[in-house]
Amino acid sequence: MTTQHPVSRCSLKLPPALHRAAQDLGYEHLTPIQAQAIPELLAGRDVIGQAKTGSGKTLAFVLPILASIRLDSLKQRSPRPAPPQGIILCPTRELSSQVAREVRKLARYMPGLSVQVLAGGLPVRSQSLALERGVHLVVGTPGRVVDHLRRGTLDLALVRWLVLDEADRMLDMGFQEDMESIIAATGPKRQTVLFSATFPLSIQKISQALQKNPLMIQVDANSTEAADAPIRQLLWKAPVADKQGALLKALRQFRPQSALVFCNQKITTADLALFLSEHGYAADGLHGDLEQSDRDRVMAKFRGGSLNVLVATDVAARGIDIADLDLVCNFDLPSKPETYIHRIGRTGRAGKHGLALSLVTPRDLHRVEAIETHQGLSIESISTRENPVDLPSEDLPLKAPMSTIYIAGGRRAKIRPGDILGALTGDTCGLTAGDVGKIEIHDRFAYVAIKKSLVEKTIFKLKNGNIKGKKLQVEIVR
Repeated sequence: MTTQHPVSRCSLKLPPALHRAAQDLGYEHLTPIQAQAIPELLAGRDVIGQAKTGSGKTLAFVLPILASIRLDSLKQRSPRPAPPQGIILCPTRELSSQVAREVRKLARYMPGLSVQVLAGGLPVRSQSLALERGVHLVVGTPGRVVDHLRRGTLDLALVRWLVLDEADRMLDMGFQEDMESIIAATGPKRQTVLFSATFPLSIQKISQALQKNPLMIQVDANSTEAADAPIRQLLWKAPVADKQGALLKALRQFRPQSALVFCNQKITTADLALFLSEHGYAADGLHGDLEQSDRDRVMAKFRGGSLNVLVATDVAARGIDIADLDLVCNFDLPSKPETYIHRIGRTGRAGKHGLALSLVTPRDLHRVEAIETHQGLSIESISTRENPVDLPSEDLPLKAPMSTIYIAGGRRAKIRPGDILGALTGDTCGLTAGDVGKIEIHDRFAYVAIKKSLVEKTIFKLKNGNIKGKKLQVEIVR
């Protein structure tokens, strides 16, 4: 099943509220996975979707789910709140938050829709209270969802949608037992959707056990080997004793405005982020030992353009959605070829060209061979000796164009992006829309990207003004 020409979103049989939201967000044409999956899902069919990272899989299942949600279910009088109508399982809390954000953006004209993230790093109590009030849709990680099932705070017996997003990754992370417990808690009258970047035997077995006559959709399964692939893949020979220096040369040669650097160990992540900061880059690290608040802070800075370089372990491989990520660098090559695919899929998204660079020492040659064999390709190789050692002054690091500010008010205070933008561009601050970058609203706070040259003046004016009639704490995010 293939799509030869771009398919218009208007061809989909969606409620007007969803068409309006999708138009606001610029979703005029469907990606191949969306064009093939959405009509089948709207028709009630189980689907297995295989497509590379960045191909638009999230929209492919979120739109059909929202089209089927009964908003009045939470208004019905009963001793117990109506159980969720759907659950989306994700391997990481970052991806859970990303999917929930996409749901909320698309549901902007569906008043009263309630979506709850159930993931680690967030208080169980507040999640339980939200479930007690009733939610339409749950997005979460297997471990935390199982926790709520055992506590009796989550009822999945009446879910009509079960989505396993990045199912292969959840299996790789050892979530099979938790996934089986969650699946057992759902009833038989459900629509089951599996999305994955790869399709190992384990996914086939899950599909056979879960789905009813599923439609298999494979899009761009081998896109990385295509001659016109949007991702250029390079191997850069690096000395074992000076990999950090090799990375520095690479960043100064390719000059990415935004780069994601992957390491295999947490300690390497911290050391490398510090090294890059000492050499003039706006860099920070992301790994599994960080508290959720610190992870949110780092990701907000990266998404908002306050960081040039994010150094991360694979905890970040499935939860980062940056539209224009210039470079993905494997400081350490992963042990599994599948992980390499997921990493480099962070760049070259939505048909844009990207660059994936891997630093390779003589110890890594067996991993290179495994990746090339798995992908059936020959990665372009270059050597650091071909590049200048003494870089001219104009090759100094690019400066991050934005700074990020923290505002102590979020969804619970009924603060919306428009409220913040209005305060920033109105009489309070007098900024232009071009001075303001990404606005992220959380339950109790918000992050906003502001042009670096204007951030101090903006904070001063916000402290002496208000947002939606409220005096809120405002500070720069370090």
